[in-house]
Order: sequence, then C-alpha cells, then structure tokens
Amino acid sequence: MGYKPDGTKQELIAAQRQLATVIDLNKCMGCQTCVVACKNLWTQREGTNHMRWMNVTTYPGHGYPRDYEQKGGGFRDGEPQPGTLTTLADCGDHFQFNHDEVLNQGRGQQAQFQPRTAAGEHPDWGYNWDEDRGGGQWPNGYRFYLPRMCYHCSNPPCVQACPNNAIYKREADGIVLIDQDRCRGHRHCVEACPYKAIYFNPATTTSEKCILCFPRVEKNLAPACNRQCPGRTRAFGYLDDPDSQVHKLVRTWRVALPLHPEYGTEPNVYYIPPWSPFAYDDEGRLTGEMRIPVELLEGLFGPAVHESLALLARERAKKVNGEPSELMDLLISRVWEDRFGGFTAAPLEPHGAGGKGAP
Repeated sequence: MGYKPDGTKQELIAAQRQLATVIDLNKCMGCQTCVVACKNLWTQREGTNHMRWMNVTTYPGHGYPRDYEQKGGGFRDGEPQPGTLTTLADCGDHFQFNHDEVLNQGRGQQAQFQPRTAAGEHPDWGYNWDEDRGGGQWPNGYRFYLPRMCYHCSNPPCVQACPNNAIYKREADGIVLIDQDRCRGHRHCVEACPYKAIYFNPATTTSEKCILCFPRVEKNLAPACNRQCPGRTRAFGYLDDPDSQVHKLVRTWRVALPLHPEYGTEPNVYYIPPWSPFAYDDEGRLTGEMRIPVELLEGLFGPAVHESLALLARERAKKVNGEPSELMDLLISRVWEDRFGGFTAAPLEPHGAGGKGAP
C-alpha cells in the first residue's frame, strides 16, 4: 500500500519497517562533513540557502535552529503541544559578503569581509556562532557536538498537524516525506515539530525537510550524512534487522537513546551519550567526577542515560582489562561497511577504474 492522501492520520504514519540512525557522540569531532555532504546534494536550490537538513552544533549552546528546545511542539501525555515558527535568522539566514569590494576593487588592505543578512542588515547570530563555547567553569569546562536531522519519528507530530495530508511515512521503510504538490505552506508542521527539523522555502512557499536520501536508500546506499562521516560515528539500518548495528545498539544493548523522549514523537535517530572527561579538584588533581553534569544528559536523553553510561563504563573496563566486549567492538567498528546494515553499495563507479568508487 502506498501513500494515500485521503487516508486517515493512522494510515499516513503506518510503516511495516523502520530505518534508523545511531550516532556516537563520543566520536563526533564537529567537522561538518555530514552537513556539507547533505547540503551539496539537497539544498542548493532556490530558497534553500538557509536550510541545513543535517546540522552539527556545540552543546550546551543555542542549537539549530536557534533555541529549538524552547519553541514547543510535540506531544505531552498524548496531546499535541503548541509550538512557534522558526525565523530565517533562527535557521542561520543567507549571508551576503562584500566580495567585490575586497577582491576586485584593490582594497584588500583596507576592507575586510563583512557579512550581511538577506535583508542587508548586520547579523546578530548565525549558524554555529556559539561553536566550541560549551559550559562549566575553568578548569572543568565541557562541551560535545550534537548532530541533528529530521528524526523520521514513528509518531510524527508534523503528520498530525498538516491539514492537507501532505506529510506521510513510507510504508516500506518509515521515511517521513512531504508531498510538495499538496503542501500549501501553512507551516503548521514547523510549529508542531519539537526538533524544528522542517524549513520553509520562501521561493516555492512550501515546507521542506530531510528525506533520508531515499533515492540512495532505494539503491542500497546509506544516506550521504552517514556514509561520508570520517569518524565512523554513524550506524544505519532497519531496527528489526537483528544483524544490523542499529538493532544491536538500540534493541539488544539498549545503549543508544532517543533525544528528548519526553516529546512523545518516538524519534528514530538515537545517540550514544557522551562519556565525560574527569574533573579537577581545587588542587588541580583529577577526581572521579565527570565534568558533564549527568543532570544535563538526563535532560537530553531521559533517565535511561544513567544505565547507558554505567553500561559503557563496565564494557570499557573489560577492554582495559584485556577482556572481550562485543559492545566496544561495535562502537569501534574496524570494518566500516558493518555500520550500514547492508546499505553499502558504491555511489560512484569510476570509469575503467574497476574499484568500488568513492564513499
């Protein structure tokens, strides 16, 4: 059964299987390779300059879109919650620079690049302006990188909010898509999404979002953001595939957790919580206390983060003691193809090269 615009909301979110992503926050180095890979593929069209379907920000910080955690949406006790719209500035705007003055007018020693917003004003915020700032007090500062995208939720509030039934889950794999022909740009979906992972295109007056690279998925090729990660932070595959790392990390070991489970959306991007470095005491000696407050991590991933961190500690100790640990082997992933649940086809076959092609 395919997408039926005249179906009920329950029919629109029905899925036989669910693709999911796991991201190890202990390995993400904030290089933005996933962001560039996504943007090169999907958001170079008119009206998409401000969109970053895949984004990586520093936590704690404002996040992206700016302050999304304070903009509402999602569910509480099964009831939809009110939300607010994001602005162009919240999404990073579309900065313009004085390239001609600096590069072509012979004023390179006097002029310097000055960003302007799409409206021609001096910006007061932009994508990743708070990168690497973090929290805590010296000498116990802390931060970690938080990659985010559309969560392709099993209970997506965007589907419930759309008055035109333009948003639906693909039955075969659970990918959430927006029918651009049916979208009328009401932006109720933007308000309803608590992750603010839906963006408004002012050129087409429609909403757009991550499509989980479904043209690649249909050819057994992992999404670009996952495939291009140089740090092997990502696992991708079907949740019900017992051989996939996604299944093992989420269902078997239960060490990968959803972001803000209290939103009630049942998101399908999961995270290995960050293991904090140890703190120093007043005498400059290392202690057994973690720099990242566990209360902060509980606010992100819920109370299950305590057992996840404890399990990570136990399994790491095994490795240190020379004992085997299946969990640590999964997270280390010496063979990168193992991370992608069978979605390992080559995206490019070089002519006459005879190799597997670029990643």
